[in-house]
Parts: sequence; C-alpha cells; structure tokens
Amino acid sequence: MKIFPVSYKSAARSPNIFFALHEKQKLQELELFLHLPKSAQNAALKLTENEFKAETGETKSVWFPKGVIKRIRLFGLGEKSKWNYRKEQLLPRLFVRYARGERIATFAAALHSTFDDIRNAAARFSANAIMANFEFNKYKERPKDGWPEIKTIYLAASKDALKDAKEGIREGQIIGEEVNSCRELANTPGGDMTPARLADEAEISAKKTGIKIKILGEKDIKQLGMGGVLGVARGSSEKPQFIILEYFHGPQEQKPLVLTGKGVTFDTGGLNLKPSDYIYEMHMDMSGGAAVIHGLAAVARLKLPVNVVGLIPAVENMPSGSSYHPGDLLKSMSGKTIEVLNTDAEGRVILADALYYGATKYKPGLMVNFATLTGAAHVALGSYCSALFTKDGDESLEHTLIDVGKKSGDYVWPLPLWDEYLPEIKGTFGDLANIESKDKYGGAIYGAKFLEQFAADARFAHIDIAPRMTSVEADFLAKGATGVGVRYITELAKYYSEILNQNS
Repeated sequence: MKIFPVSYKSAARSPNIFFALHEKQKLQELELFLHLPKSAQNAALKLTENEFKAETGETKSVWFPKGVIKRIRLFGLGEKSKWNYRKEQLLPRLFVRYARGERIATFAAALHSTFDDIRNAAARFSANAIMANFEFNKYKERPKDGWPEIKTIYLAASKDALKDAKEGIREGQIIGEEVNSCRELANTPGGDMTPARLADEAEISAKKTGIKIKILGEKDIKQLGMGGVLGVARGSSEKPQFIILEYFHGPQEQKPLVLTGKGVTFDTGGLNLKPSDYIYEMHMDMSGGAAVIHGLAAVARLKLPVNVVGLIPAVENMPSGSSYHPGDLLKSMSGKTIEVLNTDAEGRVILADALYYGATKYKPGLMVNFATLTGAAHVALGSYCSALFTKDGDESLEHTLIDVGKKSGDYVWPLPLWDEYLPEIKGTFGDLANIESKDKYGGAIYGAKFLEQFAADARFAHIDIAPRMTSVEADFLAKGATGVGVRYITELAKYYSEILNQNS
C-alpha cells in the first residue's frame, strides 16, 4: 500500500472519496468537501439532510454514474463530545476495512488531527491503515480474482501542511510494516516457527536494518548457567536459542534501554498439558519476542538516537520423556533456584534468565519485559489493553509508560506490584516458586512479581500482552495476531531520554 499526501484540490478528483462526520456536523465544515464539484456537493448534502445522521457506525454512499468521482462514502463518528484519541486511532482502519470489503483499490480521505499535530496525525493514520490492510493468507490458495487489497490512499491536507504530512506518513509506513511483520511471525504455525526459525527471522530483520545480532545456542546457554531456559527446552527436540539484538545510536554515555521478549514458539503447557480449548493459539506465545524483534527494527529504520538492546529466549514447551517436571528445581543464571509447581508457567522461567542477563551485562537505564504471560491479565482487563507493572513507588515511570501506550495505540493499564504478594511465590524447597502456592486470584500479579526478582537493581517494568495477543472485532483488523508491542517499543524509544531524567 502507498499513501501519498495531496492537496484538497487533488484529493477531490479521486474516484472514491471518504468523509467522516460527527453528529450535527456540516459537510461544509470540511475543507475537502469544498473542493468537490457542485453536483457532487449537492448530492452529498441531500444525503446528510434526508438520511445520514452521522451516528456511530453509520455509513452511507452516494454514487455518480458519470464524471471522475464514482462514489462518496460518509462515515458516522457519533457525538463529538464522546470522541477520543482511541477512536481516532481506529478511523483509518474503518476506512480500509470498508474499502477492502468493496474491493476499492484507491480512495482519498482528509487527515483528521483532533489530538495531534499534522506530522503525528499522519503517522498515526498511515500506521493504522497499513495494519488494517494486512491479512495472514500465505498458507491459502490465492483466489482467481486475487486478495482484496488497497493499493493507494490519497491523504488530503492543506498545502502548507503537506511537508509535515509526508514525514509523518513515512514514519507511520515504517511502523505499520514492522507491526505486520511481527504479526506474520506470530501467526506462523508452531510446526514451522521453531526456536531456530525465530532466530533466523531475527537475523534477517537485523541484517536489513543494521542491527547487531548474536544468537547463542544450547552450549553457550549452558555455559551462562541459564537453567530456566534449559529446563523448559528439555522436553522438545528443538534446541533453545538466545537472541541478542543491539542498536547503539544514542549518546555514548547513555545507559541502554533493555527489552526482553518471551519467545515460546509453541506452548503445550508441558507435562501440565493445556486443555484443548486453550492450546490452539499457542503458536503465538512468542508474540513478545516477535514484538522486540520488529520494534527494534522500527527504531532502527527510523534512525532514532537511542541505545536499545533486545533479548529473546526462544524455546518450545513440549511434553515428553525428557520434559521438566512439576517439583523440579531449576538453578537460574542469577543463582536463585526455581521450584516448578506448574510446567505451564514456563514463560517466567525462561525470562528469569533473560532479565538477569540483561540487568547484569548491560546495566540498563530501564528494562521492560514483553510477554504473553498470563490468562489472568486477560481476565482482569478484558481484550483492549495490556497489563502494566512497575516497581512499587516508581509512579513517575508508571505514568510515563501509560502515556507511551496512549500515544502509540498499544494501550496499557497498571496493576500493583506490591511486596505483599512476594510471600506467596516463596518456594518450599527452592528460592522461588513459579506460581502462587495458595492464592487462587491475581495470577498476573504473581507472575510479574516473580519476574521482578530477577531484574537485579535495574529500573524495571513488565507488560503482560496476553490480553492483546489476538484481535477482536472492534479492532477492525484481520483475525489473528495484533502485533502488540511494536508501536509501543517505537514510542518508548522516543520517550527514553525523558525517562532517564526522572528520579526513579
């Protein structure tokens, strides 16, 4: 898909033109409308006077049998007082979904910038439009008439805003492409997306973007004493991989931002086998790792002046005669032993080693973990935002990371990480248990509290992206992985200098 910034006059000559209106808003208030031919203006006005009320979700079309313009489509936005940043993020997706359904290859629309300057509004439009144009169909037979796909969008703005719009579109295009690349990885079936394949994909991405990459195999992982990674990987014939990505383009003295991502390429639950209803989508349990790979790629392609490290432990969690067992005691890289109470809480076990490695080797200014860690986070928050955890008392970081979510569109909401939760994950025979021992509630919190124990002295945050792993109808995205985390990482890199200046 190509998105071009154009003047209102040029956009008014497109065969398909989309307008979005609030209730009681006049078409004459829209600059693009004023550049339409009088006949088109009159036809659209007649529709708004008689039928179209601009209620939320309402859409109507005006057709023209002759002339350059073939169709004007009106989209209702509802009451202006209820319009917000989240809804504006979805508007380009709504346009694209309609266009794909009608097999419209080209359309024009005006840039909405209610909450942002022109550049950021254009970036947001571009990224979301590209995300909505994606569908994972590589395993399907191509239809005779091809897949529905938008080829070109003309984004209308005033002449003095076209330069900023062009810059924003370029940024959004990069972000949208990397989100879709992340979705491609996460949607790939577990039989194909093995730990080795994930490492290969990370290497391909790194080479394209100039990111330094190092991949550690089983021997190196063993030498580092990563007993958590080795323990979980034991049940699979696929060998573990530890992926290290480095992008150092910030000031030499800047402590790096370290990102860790869960890379379980298929999670059966191990010997604590998942029920059949919960195992189907577990090829997406590496979504955190995929987000780190392509979030870093976006940062590199945008040439952001920041130092960032990505760490991804990649394993399969499989049941076999060699699997790790409930009751096993695994010695992590930190020296702490992990008492395995449930083999299906494997993500935190492998991330324990990644977090400790990141904290001790890189001495980060901030370390953020991305993982589809718990179904409990989904239960707590529903399907529209991820769960955010920061160390107790670090309110400045919590507030900033919420803002990063709002700006990026990868929304997060805080849950507590208080010390009151720590006794519940103390082990009986090991230092820490990998699940809570008695409390039936708050599983997302206990998972986060476990991870915190391996972050050493680093400033730390954990984002449980399980609620956003797959799309819901209101996302206006194709079924499957959402690519959650890529936009967040890109925005986080922009905020990083501000975060370093905070008092932790």
